[in-house]
Amino acid sequence: MALVYGEVTIVVDEQDDLFYTRAALQAHRPAEGRITVQPTPASSSPAALAHDMLYALGKRLAPGPNSPDVWLDSVNAAWLAAAAWGIATGVRHVVVPRAHLLTIRRIDQLLAWGELTGAQLTLLWQKAPRGLPPALARVECRLSGRDQFEALLAEPGSIPASPSFPPAAPMAGPAVVAAGQSPAPLPRETRAASLRPGRPARPCTSAMATAQLVQAVPYLEIASEEASALAALAHPLIAGALSVLAFTRAGLGSLRFTRDLDITGDVCAIKLHGVGHRHCPLHTVPAWARPLLAGARAHHRLTAHPPGDGVFAPVMVAEARHLRAHAGRLPRLDLSLPAGTLVP
Repeated sequence: MALVYGEVTIVVDEQDDLFYTRAALQAHRPAEGRITVQPTPASSSPAALAHDMLYALGKRLAPGPNSPDVWLDSVNAAWLAAAAWGIATGVRHVVVPRAHLLTIRRIDQLLAWGELTGAQLTLLWQKAPRGLPPALARVECRLSGRDQFEALLAEPGSIPASPSFPPAAPMAGPAVVAAGQSPAPLPRETRAASLRPGRPARPCTSAMATAQLVQAVPYLEIASEEASALAALAHPLIAGALSVLAFTRAGLGSLRFTRDLDITGDVCAIKLHGVGHRHCPLHTVPAWARPLLAGARAHHRLTAHPPGDGVFAPVMVAEARHLRAHAGRLPRLDLSLPAGTLVP
């Protein structure tokens, strides 16, 4: 498969000047949309570079042979998680020192990640340029001077550091009324039919439409240490799902029906659903949880799911064992998930 690469810059540092490595490390400023990824030396794990990317993004994989993050040992799963976090947090520039130590396969993975996210890549090639692999040899932008490198790090980057998440395409449902107006009640026979056993429930409106009709339920406060622990979770769907449970104290089963449409475009509100859509409250999303839900939404969209599919469906399989395992590692959040919680 041919790959079309985005903006890539090769910095040739044949003398392995400490200046370049030091400048690259100092350039790590995630809040400004620029991160420095330090490849783990001599790692044989196929997903090692993706794990390094997740680490640079502030994510930490759970340790141990029985880790609930073991599914991120898969190359595709790890790079998909890294891409979702990169998009959700607005990464626009990635600097990679000692790129000459990367295998051709990992270089291809990195270039593909850059193309998928739209971020600019700057690779420090700290040996003779004649060793550049074909994928990098055709890159036209090469630098070899200190001033040029410093200027490159000072550039604003190729995409904004604060991404926008437009709402998904609307689905068929009840008409939306203007803000400040009362919605017209459904005809009695329509309401009865929507709740009649054996008949499918009416399509539930999106979070954006619901926000025009009702006020969102305030979120529940959690300690900053607990919010930080959730923010460090490596998989976007795990982090997003557990954050919702933390600030809503809703049952796990309510996440089963959460669609892309149920998160507002600004990620400030989320709509949860009960069985048959009899009770579908709209919840306010706290500021600390918005990047986590943005990561879950980005992950969902990168896998090309339609708007009506459940965002958290991949982590709800097998009795949600990955969610339960991570919840067990965060006891102070009181997110114990007994088996019965899969049914609202």
